[in-house]
Amino acid sequence: MSFPRYPEVKVSGVEWLGEVPAHWDIFPMKRDLEFLTSGSRGWASHYADDGAAFIRIGNLTRDHIHLDLTDLQRVNVPNGSEGERTKVKAGDVLFSITAYLGSVAVVSDGIETAYVSQHVALARLFKRRLLPGWVAYVTLSDVGKNYLSSQGYGGTKIQLSLEDVADLLVTAPPLCEQASITSFLDHETARIDALIEEQKRLIELLKEKRQAVISHAVTKGLDPDVPMKDSGVEWLGEVPAHWKVGRVKNVASFITSGPRGWSDYLTESGEEIFVQSGDLDDHIGVNFENAKRIRSPMGAEGARTRINCGDVLVCITGANTGRVAVSDLPPVSAFINQHLSLVRLDQVGALPEFLGYALSSESTQSFFRLEQYGLKEGLSLSDVADAPLVLPPKYEQELVIKYLKDQTQRLDRLAIDAERSVELLQERRSALISAAVTGKIDVRGWQPPELSSAHVGAAQMEGV
Repeated sequence: MSFPRYPEVKVSGVEWLGEVPAHWDIFPMKRDLEFLTSGSRGWASHYADDGAAFIRIGNLTRDHIHLDLTDLQRVNVPNGSEGERTKVKAGDVLFSITAYLGSVAVVSDGIETAYVSQHVALARLFKRRLLPGWVAYVTLSDVGKNYLSSQGYGGTKIQLSLEDVADLLVTAPPLCEQASITSFLDHETARIDALIEEQKRLIELLKEKRQAVISHAVTKGLDPDVPMKDSGVEWLGEVPAHWKVGRVKNVASFITSGPRGWSDYLTESGEEIFVQSGDLDDHIGVNFENAKRIRSPMGAEGARTRINCGDVLVCITGANTGRVAVSDLPPVSAFINQHLSLVRLDQVGALPEFLGYALSSESTQSFFRLEQYGLKEGLSLSDVADAPLVLPPKYEQELVIKYLKDQTQRLDRLAIDAERSVELLQERRSALISAAVTGKIDVRGWQPPELSSAHVGAAQMEGV
């Protein structure tokens, strides 16, 4: 079934809102505001492992109206009145006022003793004309997000004043209708969130499957009946008896890293490409199209760090350490930056794509993680050179490469479909919230479906 429209509407007088139900009011939140504040500065020096809960903007989301307490900071509350002023109560509406504008949460019953940080605004309502959950859903709607984003100031550091929060324009049905619509949105957004989590779990399973397929193919081969031997490497285990056990340096003619200081030569008008770790994708490819441009200096550094077709690139520092790519022929001259290692093969033992898959396998990634254990950050060129490698004959490498291309492309397509499903569900949730709190659909007759009739909700969504 689809949701009906309200039988009587009126012009709201607000350009971005359009028509609203005839019996709804529209006014700024401050008309029903008992109290509004933000947290105190300087409390970071009082962080503790077992203090009171300290709610930061990371505990608010732009997806739902409930606090996310999975990463909760704690604080020893300093003496003074600031503590009582910033202490939350059930029913308080919390807004992000520094970055992530539009993030919101309603404090639920039974919350432990908690305080807000200086980046969070705490609004306490009289509840005579507005319910906390209703205000939170209006904030999550397109109307609320657009208003708060338009009020942000501060250049590179976007933030809101408390006055901006108080002036949030809110649609206001009668309280009983607010309660009914809020219950509807609680139920339907929870259902959508459950579907989103299923798709996210599927994406993670597909990533794990992809990694397992690669790791098995480059260490065990494709023939389940082939004779095996002990590799002599703990995390490799047994490998096909006719495969050679060695290291990356045994098949490389050249291993280097990028030059330091070349960031000074970056320029949008540059005709050459400067490849960084973020340009290595998750599919052992290089994204040349979005890479930064550079005008490289003359000299040996350029010749040493220029990328050739078939070069294998390994990220050796930073968050992407261990990420691997195999370069196609660059569209123009391209160079690696200092956070990348370049491995050029001797063209005798290993094929570039086989080495790329091997280095991205779990066994080699385990080696890389072990080499970084303790205080060491990143990988050295020696670590890359000494990475273990089991190498089949070239004809078998070609078979493994073809198999892995087919398998990973199939798994990648499934992951892309799941990611698109997540995007569509998120868009549907946002559209549903916006439609409900602006009166574009009439859900007053909605009743929670029976547990045995969960499919009813999916049918109702078609009306949005």
